[in-house]
Amino acid sequence: MKRRTTASPDDVWAVVADGWSYPLWVVGASRMRAVSADWPQPGAKLHHSVGSWPGLLNDETTVVEMEPARRLRLSARARPFGEAVVDITLEPSGSGTEITMGEDVSAGPARLLPGLLRQVPILVRNRESLRRLALVAERHTEP
Repeated sequence: MKRRTTASPDDVWAVVADGWSYPLWVVGASRMRAVSADWPQPGAKLHHSVGSWPGLLNDETTVVEMEPARRLRLSARARPFGEAVVDITLEPSGSGTEITMGEDVSAGPARLLPGLLRQVPILVRNRESLRRLALVAERHTEP
């Protein structure tokens, strides 16, 4: 899934690198409980909740790989459904950025679903997440 934004890669990265901003743009993340001081370094964690009260589930997301202003690879837990690997890449595009987000289930019961059945809800969610990320990053570019 791709989205182009007028925000620069540095502006998009500023949002991605701010762990406390995730509920602003990640669909399903309802609140942050804690963010590792070294976020987004490999091994750093976001402690988040998904859902809405009173049905909040606490979970975490861990950085697997990171290239500043270029790439972030995450392992996102979403119990009881499983875990997913999420790749976010930023490519300069004219005066803006092309953001790419790829995701797939890596463990847990959701892995039993055929790939296409897994991908449909993921693509819908990620389309909205990319839209939100672009809007937040573009807000950062205004004086």
